[in-house]
Amino acid sequence: MDLWNILSFMALGFTLGSIPFAYILARVFTGRDVRAIGDGNPGAANAWKAGGWRIGLLAVFFDLCKGFLPLFLAQRAGLSEWALVPVALSPILGHALQPFLQFRGGKALAVSGGVWLAWIGPRVFPVYASLTLPVLALQEEHAWAAFSGTLALLAYALWLGTSPALMVFAALNMVLIGWTHRRELAHAPRPRAWVGHLLSRREA
Repeated sequence: MDLWNILSFMALGFTLGSIPFAYILARVFTGRDVRAIGDGNPGAANAWKAGGWRIGLLAVFFDLCKGFLPLFLAQRAGLSEWALVPVALSPILGHALQPFLQFRGGKALAVSGGVWLAWIGPRVFPVYASLTLPVLALQEEHAWAAFSGTLALLAYALWLGTSPALMVFAALNMVLIGWTHRRELAHAPRPRAWVGHLLSRREA
C-alpha cells in the first residue's frame, strides 16, 4: 500500500535527518560542541571549524547520505512523483528540527543536497552553484548565497516543466532553507570590497 510505504519512508527520513552527525563527529574526534562554535549551527560548517577539513567533509558526506537514502530507497520501492514529496521533505525537517539536540536545528543545506541528488542526480551541483557562486562573489553573507542556490534549483525544476511534484518540492525546500537562515537573511547583503570600489569609481 502506497500510504504505508510513504509513512514508513517519511519516518525513516525524519529519523535519519534527526541524527546530528556533525555534532557526534566533533564530539568524538575533538571533544568540542559544535553548538558553541561559530554561529552555533550543529552542522558540517561548524564541524569543519571544530576539527578541520577531514571532520567537516565527513560531516558533509553523512548529511548528504541522510538526505539521499530515504528518497533513493522510496524510489526503489516504486514510489514516484507526488508520493516522493513528503519523503523528500522528511529528512530536511528532521535536520532542521533536531529533536535529539533540544530542537536546536541545523541549516539543512547538505541534507537538502542529498535529497536533490537522489531526485535529479549529479546535476544538482552545477545547478546549485550557478547562482550560489556568483552571489557569493558579489557579497559576503553566505546565507544569501545558499538561498540563491535553492532559487536556482526551483528555476531548474520550472524550466524542466516535466514534474509538478519536483516543482512543489523545490518551492517548499526554498521556504525551509529561508526559514533555517532567517536570522542571516534578515540583514541586507553586504557587498564585497571590490564591488564597493567598482561602484565608487563609477560614481566618481
